Amino acid sequence: MPIDETAAFLPVRIAVLTISDTRTFADDRSGDILVARIETAGHTLADRAIAKDDVAAIVARLAAWIDDPMIDCVITTGGTGVTGRDVTPEAIGQVADKMIPGFGELFRWLSFQSIGTSTVQSRACACVARGTYIFALPGSTGAVKDGWDGILKDQLDSRHKPCNFVELMPRLRER
Repeated sequence: MPIDETAAFLPVRIAVLTISDTRTFADDRSGDILVARIETAGHTLADRAIAKDDVAAIVARLAAWIDDPMIDCVITTGGTGVTGRDVTPEAIGQVADKMIPGFGELFRWLSFQSIGTSTVQSRACACVARGTYIFALPGSTGAVKDGWDGILKDQLDSRHKPCNFVELMPRLRER
C-alpha cells in the first residue's frame, strides 16, 4: 500500500518486551531486530525489557507500560506458541479492552508464505489496552521480521494509506 509522502510522519513511542525463560539482552536476537527496525523507521524506542514466561510477570510489565503516557505501543516477542510455558496471549487477555483479531489472522497468512502449515502453531495476537496498542509476535527472528515488515511497518506509519493505526490513536480512549 502507498505511503503519502506529502503527509507528516508521526513517530510512535514503542516499548519492546521479550518473553522468555532463557533469553538475556546479550542473546535476544528477536528483540534486537525489532529495536533496529523501530529505530530505522523513525520511531522512538520508549523502553525495552525481558519477562519470564509467567502470566503475572507479563501482566505487571504490560500494565506499567499501558499506564505510562510516554508509551503508545508495546510489541512483544515470544510466548505465543502452544506449549505449557507459552502464556503471552493469556496475559494479554487480562489487560485487553479490545482484541484486534485481524492482526493474528494476517500474521498467520504472511507466516504461511515462509513456514507453511507450521504457522497454525502461532497464537500471535493484538489488542488495545487503555489506549495503548499491544502486538504479540512469536519469538523467532523470522516471525519478528514477518510481523514488522509485513504489518507493523506500514500500520505504525502515519502516512500509510488508506488507513493506519496511528491515525486512530487519539480516539482509542473514547467512550
